[in-house]
Amino acid sequence: VQLVESGGGLVQAGGSLRLSCAASGSIFSINSMGWYRQAPGKERELVANIVGEGTTNYRDSVKGRFTISRDNAKNTATLQMNNLKPEDTAVYYCNAAGGYYTDSGSISGMDLWGKGTLVTVSS
Repeated sequence: VQLVESGGGLVQAGGSLRLSCAASGSIFSINSMGWYRQAPGKERELVANIVGEGTTNYRDSVKGRFTISRDNAKNTATLQMNNLKPEDTAVYYCNAAGGYYTDSGSISGMDLWGKGTLVTVSS
């Protein structure tokens, strides 16, 4: 099983970017998908996630600017980021939690992370 991210890049303050994430492999189920970010010298923090049937959670600083969505059939998640600010600059990581089929056919817990994609917002 793996998680592949796309999107990111350099944008001016006030601009928009879209991050996408796709999980693939022998996936049994995905309970939650989300985006985290880590700025230089800071700890990784939750940006937004979508849990269960569609409950969304956002950190306060991105509410009203970022929107997370998920396609359960395709095991994908998207983070639309609008009105970006310099303080949004960070490496963004996708996360998917759930279960996957092992080689023996049993189901094991899954906590997948993408490799990260850099978002840079210039002032």
